[in-house]
Amino acid sequence: MVYPRDVLNRLRWTKGESLREAIVWYVHRGVPGNVKKIAGASIISLGRGFFDTDEATIPYHRILRIDYNGRILFEKDERAKELA
Repeated sequence: MVYPRDVLNRLRWTKGESLREAIVWYVHRGVPGNVKKIAGASIISLGRGFFDTDEATIPYHRILRIDYNGRILFEKDERAKELA
């Protein structure tokens, strides 16, 4: 099984890949559709159970999908297939 934390860490630390180029879709209550996306460039740090952006701390379990260079690296469930 692929976990979002592992995907983000791989992008951050693997030579030739870049977390900055990722798009992370996550559950954000209160916005239309309850889903928001952020650029990987906005991610400041990757913690054990969450990641920090310049605006918020987001738990990994809220991540629905991670896109990287036109590929989907992580999808949580059927709801994530409808994003784009």
